[in-house]
Amino acid sequence: MGEMAKTIVFHGVKDIAVEEYPIPKVTDDKVLVQVEACAICTWEQRVYTGVKKVDYPFIGGHEMVGTIIDMGKDVDRRQWKVGDKVTVGVTLACDNCIQCKTGNTQNCEHFDHSKQQEGLPYKGMGGMSSHLLVSPTKLFKYSKVTPEEATITEPLSCVLHSVETADIQFGDMVLVIGCGIMGLLHVCLAKARGAAVIVSDMNEERMEKAKGLGASYTINPAKEDLHKRIAEITDGQLANVVFDTTPIAAVAEDAIKCAGQRGKVVLYSSFYPDKPVSFSPDWLHKGAVQILGTANSNERDFVRAAKLISEGIVDMKPFISGVYDLDHVEDAFESAIIGDKFRNIIKF
Repeated sequence: MGEMAKTIVFHGVKDIAVEEYPIPKVTDDKVLVQVEACAICTWEQRVYTGVKKVDYPFIGGHEMVGTIIDMGKDVDRRQWKVGDKVTVGVTLACDNCIQCKTGNTQNCEHFDHSKQQEGLPYKGMGGMSSHLLVSPTKLFKYSKVTPEEATITEPLSCVLHSVETADIQFGDMVLVIGCGIMGLLHVCLAKARGAAVIVSDMNEERMEKAKGLGASYTINPAKEDLHKRIAEITDGQLANVVFDTTPIAAVAEDAIKCAGQRGKVVLYSSFYPDKPVSFSPDWLHKGAVQILGTANSNERDFVRAAKLISEGIVDMKPFISGVYDLDHVEDAFESAIIGDKFRNIIKF
């Protein structure tokens, strides 16, 4: 047997193993990417803990970067070459539905986390594998930063989509609820769009980090009334834009109350458990408030996120919590699920 590829397989709740599979042979229209690093997203953490149900065996990972090591005969040589550093976009969209056809792959009607990726032994997103066959349409070049920093392209692309959905204007007062990695990336991009940023979190240390990234105000909702404090900061106007990056339904209700006239509320996170929330429809109507949802990102977002990272417009180094090799995969997951990390990264 020659050299084999390696992949991290979920076999059950808190049951993962590193397994081997043959390095895939490149097909005509695909490239072979040697994966250098893959970050552990909250999504994979939920698979690991059993909150997110999948059919086992399952290969997770969707925040991956690597180098092109082989290319099929039909791949456009004007655009790609062996040795290109690439971040792999989300390969789960069907590319055929109306959403995909209108450039909105982030809202693909047939988005499938359990798709069988060509060349891999099991279903799943597949990023936690050393070798991936990928269509060039799903690849985005990056440069000048480490693979670890580049793994955060996917989260940044989702936040970029969120910030553009909210259409932040210069001088807007923006409230970001939750200072995990997604909240902090919202701080960075809202600041870059010319907004004054207020953050709300019960974790003082994380709020200090947000200040370091450009937040102007911090609110600890365990110690002070969120709505009252927003009113004080904004001279009674409340927020122009509110981003809720938490998975807690009750927080979404608080978030909606913090929006001012013609304000926008963006529900960024998935909600676990998914409970209904209440708000005043008459207030929404009179105030012309918009409640918006956003999920995932598309190719356009990826291109620009890769550029933001490559050119150092947004620094990713503060978001790398730990780097683990394949011998310490379980440690990487156990550390990630404590919930005090931004991104733990597995190096291949």
